Amino acid sequence: MSACLLLAACAAPSDPDAINDPFEPANRKVHGLNKAVDRTLVGPASKGVGIVPEPVKRGIGNLADTLNLPGDIANNLLQLRLADAGQNTLRLGVNLTFGVAGLFDFSSAIGLEGKPTDFGETLHVWGVGEGPYLELPLAGPSTARDTVGMIVDTVFDPVSNALPVREANAARIIRLISRLGDRDRFSATVDSILYESADSYAQARLLYLQNRRFQLARGKAAGSAEGAGDDAFIDPYEDPYAE
Repeated sequence: MSACLLLAACAAPSDPDAINDPFEPANRKVHGLNKAVDRTLVGPASKGVGIVPEPVKRGIGNLADTLNLPGDIANNLLQLRLADAGQNTLRLGVNLTFGVAGLFDFSSAIGLEGKPTDFGETLHVWGVGEGPYLELPLAGPSTARDTVGMIVDTVFDPVSNALPVREANAARIIRLISRLGDRDRFSATVDSILYESADSYAQARLLYLQNRRFQLARGKAAGSAEGAGDDAFIDPYEDPYAE
């Protein structure tokens, strides 16, 4: 039911470059909570992951990427992007076969890059509007559309649904460690936004929307539907705890 309500909130058209934040007071409270969690828990945990030897961190990141591929393929198909689905399928097969079950990224070594996506992008392709900006507890910046997408991706994750409980839990742990590694890797950027900017909420909101719109526009110039900016941005919010 909540997913349906969020989708309904996405229906109203808006200026593709505008910031639609009708829930700003509540969002700012959540932002304060997320900053506190990052300061006391996630930031220190990410530094612990940061001291792990680089080959181990790389292997965990490769495993997490491989675990994400079945979901990417499903969304590629829903978006009717068959070439992307085919490339991700090849990437999955190559890494499982030659990359020791995904521990090594053999695909990238031979030029077979991944085509990551999510159900939020699928909704975008289907014409669902972005909806209001939201900051979610622990998950950080989002929009109504991307919140629905995240829920769908989580509930219908092919890996979690296909594997036995023990293996599915191990997959979740690998993904979490990988995201903590991302938090450590982007620590200078994230820390500057959260702890050095005059208004960390406004800065995080702006960067998230710019990055997400650019990603969905697939590099199109500003003025495209929900596209913004002429340059690619590094997205420090890939880590769901880096609000």
